[in-house]
Amino acid sequence: MAVQSDFLLAIRQIASERGIDAEEVITAVSEAIVAAYRRDFDPDKDAEITAKINDDNGSFSIFVNGKEEKIPREFGRIASQTAKQVILQKVTEAERDSVMSQFEKKIGTLEMGVVQRFDGQNIIVEIGKLAAILPPSEQIYGEVYRPGMKIKVYLKEFIETPFGQKRIVVSRSSDLVIKALFENEIPEVSNSTVVIKDIAREAGARTKVSVTSDVAGIDPIGACVGQRGMRIVAMTNELGSEKIDIIQYDEDIQKYIRNALSPAKPLDITLDEDEKTAKVTVASDQLSLAIGKDGQNVRLAAKLTGWKIDIEGDSPEESNEDKDKVESKEESTDNTSLEQSNSTEA
Repeated sequence: MAVQSDFLLAIRQIASERGIDAEEVITAVSEAIVAAYRRDFDPDKDAEITAKINDDNGSFSIFVNGKEEKIPREFGRIASQTAKQVILQKVTEAERDSVMSQFEKKIGTLEMGVVQRFDGQNIIVEIGKLAAILPPSEQIYGEVYRPGMKIKVYLKEFIETPFGQKRIVVSRSSDLVIKALFENEIPEVSNSTVVIKDIAREAGARTKVSVTSDVAGIDPIGACVGQRGMRIVAMTNELGSEKIDIIQYDEDIQKYIRNALSPAKPLDITLDEDEKTAKVTVASDQLSLAIGKDGQNVRLAAKLTGWKIDIEGDSPEESNEDKDKVESKEESTDNTSLEQSNSTEA
């Protein structure tokens, strides 16, 4: 009686440690008993065999085609090993399903993980008991990952592997990482006092985020930056010092484009509503600032506002020279990206 009670106690302990239902462990044990019975006593392969465990004392009974069978002797070593393998497999599957069901509720959130290992170009990130996949497309370009490194990742989606297993894909480069960071670090964003309108990001380099607030007395930019810039610094530190520009959103598209081009200060903005194009004039000594390194500032401003932005200086000659430089750099960048892509595919 004591041994049988210990048996049930062990089942409950396993279930508790693995975070799974005790009934799932009992089912696994039942299937293992059936596998061991088939192995040792070799019944008709078409026979319907089931095992029932007594919930009160832990004893079990074997049924063959619905009739209770007496076991003439103890299970042999090989049958016992078979039973052990079945139990371990079933418990592992149940544990994995339990973990997955818990993380289903966390899709769309930011979690702290630890870089575990590399699987080809994929990085396996451990989040609690979950092994998530950080694929190349979701990694921050230029960021170096090392085993044991702690990183915050965005739980993006479930995928199914070729082996039929569910895995979670996580991201470091998605715009949604920025949104989740703001919600985590800025109470005014999490309680919707400050609202994020648009995000334009070049992961690892620079991000522009436009914000607004309908609450009187709330400065949305100040709330995001924080006292002495502490909030913005905390977020950039999580992203490997990626620069984050906070932009004031405005329904007036001219004002919105003007804000988006910060730190440059446009002199004039002419809109083509049909083509959704904005022609922006800036002081010639601010042309490089408006365009940004390799065209990054104007590119992000265009993505943020959804308008194509054409910038020129108030001195036509200097304007053309700077624009030629940017076009040359962007062409060079595009060619480099193409070469890298071809290299990766090869």
